[in-house]
Amino acid sequence: MLSLYSFFLPLLKTKTLNYNMTLIKSISGIRGTIGGAPGEGLTPLDIVKFTSAFASFISKKHKGQKLQFVVGRDARISGEMVNRLVTGSLVGMGIDVIDVGLSTTPTVEVAVTELKASAGIILTASHNPAQWNALKLLNEKGEFIDDAEGKEVLKMADEGNYSFAEVFELGKVAYRDDIIDMHIDKVLDLPLVDKELISKSGFKVAVDAVNSTGGIAIPRLLDRLGVQKTELLYCEPNGHFPHNPEPLPENLTDLSAKIQETQSDVGFVVDPDVDRLAILCEDGSMYGEEYTLVSVADYVLAHTPGNTVSNMSSTRALRDVTEKHGGNYEASAVGEVNVVKKMKDTNTVIGGEGNGGIIYPEIHYGRDALVGVALFLTHMAKSGKKVSEIRKALPDYVISKNKIALEPGMDINGILKEMQGKYADFPVNTEDGVKIEFKEEWVHLRKSNTEPIIRIYSESKTEERAKELAEKVMNEIKEIAAK
Repeated sequence: MLSLYSFFLPLLKTKTLNYNMTLIKSISGIRGTIGGAPGEGLTPLDIVKFTSAFASFISKKHKGQKLQFVVGRDARISGEMVNRLVTGSLVGMGIDVIDVGLSTTPTVEVAVTELKASAGIILTASHNPAQWNALKLLNEKGEFIDDAEGKEVLKMADEGNYSFAEVFELGKVAYRDDIIDMHIDKVLDLPLVDKELISKSGFKVAVDAVNSTGGIAIPRLLDRLGVQKTELLYCEPNGHFPHNPEPLPENLTDLSAKIQETQSDVGFVVDPDVDRLAILCEDGSMYGEEYTLVSVADYVLAHTPGNTVSNMSSTRALRDVTEKHGGNYEASAVGEVNVVKKMKDTNTVIGGEGNGGIIYPEIHYGRDALVGVALFLTHMAKSGKKVSEIRKALPDYVISKNKIALEPGMDINGILKEMQGKYADFPVNTEDGVKIEFKEEWVHLRKSNTEPIIRIYSESKTEERAKELAEKVMNEIKEIAAK
């Protein structure tokens, strides 16, 4: 699992008064709680300001061209309100809008390129609770804007550096309700997705879509794949999340019970914008969110050998699986933008993040739960194994996630530098904090982007050893800080 604000990169500017008034401005988007005063929550004024700044930024990149943006949203209660403000602002900037309505993050990413749009905006706060919403900003490739672009958008918003179109230059809005089907068509066209074999396998699949747009996309995908029986749980896209929407074990007890009650072969759960996928075994037990990517990569690499990438805080199992198939593994800094960049630099076949995010370049460079479902079901059908048997065949690791509060005056950079020196005899990566590699385990230290803490993630073959490693490193950090 990544932190609550895991899709944000550094340079966060946060002002928090209470739970209902939080606004986080980041290079990859604007996330906040709905309501409050401007600049303190995600208010209508903030939505208009940041949408207009992003529109102006894209206009400068495509100077003299008539622009077209794709806008889609998850099923949050605030989604319709935010959508009207965003589309209205874009029209006011002279930009035409393709409004795809209730959609998913990967669907909008695919739509930007398929419709040859200039940019895209996804209205979703990902796995955050219902009080939140956000603007996720995409370039013309359907990918999140990069560091330099994000800084420029934030600067333009802060300075009010944008202007609106005159009346005869206003944009127009077109509505499309076929974009999810367009996305599914592309998934079904993937060479490694075998819908005929899936159909013949007679699978029974249980789904928890947390009452968001996964309730539209995933059942439709399963039907197109020929899944024999689908058990739906919380698939009404009304935005009333029945539990914490992050797909973690403690939030999936209802789906676990549904699998056991219906004797389903597998359970799938997605977050509200459907870019993360978690899997449950046929007995209702948790497959392990870290292993979504590992399993799909194992299947993909068996048919198309190549390289892989995940972020530094993801399981070592992906490296083991990649090397088994003769490929090379590399770790990126935390954050989807960083993973994608490293994937492009290393000509990666498949990559992603340990939060259940699969990035398969064969279709697009973005985390995509629909791709994950289709590839995993094909893997099940071809292997003839139960889900629990597939999991047992993978390298087994356990991650321990811990943190240390930063005291005023703490020299975090100095602490990390000293830790780097302390373990100089081991492979150390300093691209994102300090990651120390041991024979079959690792520890990753990094300053949080959202809280005054140092995160300490450690992984080993057993939970006890992972905790022991984390405690050893935390004690060393405390000793250094005490100096």
